[in-house]
Amino acid sequence: MIEENKKGIEVMMNRRKLLIGAGAVTALGAGGWWFTRKQPVPIGFDVDEQHISAAREFLRQNPAFDIHAHPGRTFVRGAKGLSLKLKAYQAMGTFEKKTVADMEAGLVAAASFASVSDFHLLDVKDKRLQVVRDFAPGEAWNSFKLQNANMQKLVSDGLVFSLKSPNDLPKARAVGKVGAWLTAEGGDFLEGSSERVFDAYEMGLRSITLMHFRGSEIGYIMTGRGMNYGLTTAGKSVVKAMNNVGMMIDLAHASERTSFGVLANTEQPVMCSHTHIKSDKVPIVTRFISKELAVEIANGGGIIGAWPAGFGITDLNGYIDRIFDLIDYVGVDHVALGTDMDANYKPVFDDYRQMPVLVAGLLARGLSREETAKIIGGNFIRLWQQISK
Repeated sequence: MIEENKKGIEVMMNRRKLLIGAGAVTALGAGGWWFTRKQPVPIGFDVDEQHISAAREFLRQNPAFDIHAHPGRTFVRGAKGLSLKLKAYQAMGTFEKKTVADMEAGLVAAASFASVSDFHLLDVKDKRLQVVRDFAPGEAWNSFKLQNANMQKLVSDGLVFSLKSPNDLPKARAVGKVGAWLTAEGGDFLEGSSERVFDAYEMGLRSITLMHFRGSEIGYIMTGRGMNYGLTTAGKSVVKAMNNVGMMIDLAHASERTSFGVLANTEQPVMCSHTHIKSDKVPIVTRFISKELAVEIANGGGIIGAWPAGFGITDLNGYIDRIFDLIDYVGVDHVALGTDMDANYKPVFDDYRQMPVLVAGLLARGLSREETAKIIGGNFIRLWQQISK
């Protein structure tokens, strides 16, 4: 009888999740692309078991590192002050174990586990995500601490291995654990305080995407109001503090003027973790960066993360095209993978189990083994080693 009751409760809970998920998709409308799982996208090229087997062996020898991701959407857990639509999204739950299992199956060594600093300010409006309110006093910092604690629990529970320095990556691989590199998308929680950079570093954070969907005390975003403004005085202090502690600066989402301001003030290379370069190949995409900015990032020794968002591409082969475009623009030493996993827009890279397919595609298209190793993780690891204190 007890077992029958347990099964009945489980059925009711599963039905409730299905209803919540359906409600979330309805509520989010066009913005639901960011929050729901789609049908698998086509690969777009031929690949056989021999190629996959060779790619898997390659990945055992060469670590794959996703420089921007939200594995399992940890950032939603316990979030307060959400809009009705975001509450529906939150109710769909997190799934870190599933994504980590995908990483293990796809032989992905490590990824950014990114919190989202302005998540609780977002809503779907005019068919897109945007900030709809401001922070209450102390809200940004408290939210960061909560999200960071949730990330740390993934480590303490033994699901992932914490990557605090480049030396931790081989340790993670030696014990067969996925490496978790803790980052924050949006520097809102700093509230313009360079001193708080040190606090965040001590809490395990190793990179900050300075901007997300909200202009802040640091600078301005590439979408919406403020896109024509640049790095602030407080932002310059934050850049210096990040250099001093050995934390990586990420320019994704920042306005061009903010980005060029960072490049003028940093003493270390930077990355733009998930983007592409504006060109005639795709319609105008506000989340892409100019050729001039991309070249300046590369000239400073930085990297650009190839982003598999569905703007102008519809299959995995399109993502490979995008990687080759970046190589043409900035050189093979300055390209990495930034998938935005589990929070991307119309992704053409379904999940981490596809990593061997991606590697097989890169090799089949003519990249050497050395070049492919650089793209999937080597370039990022080299940069992290340079910046790390």
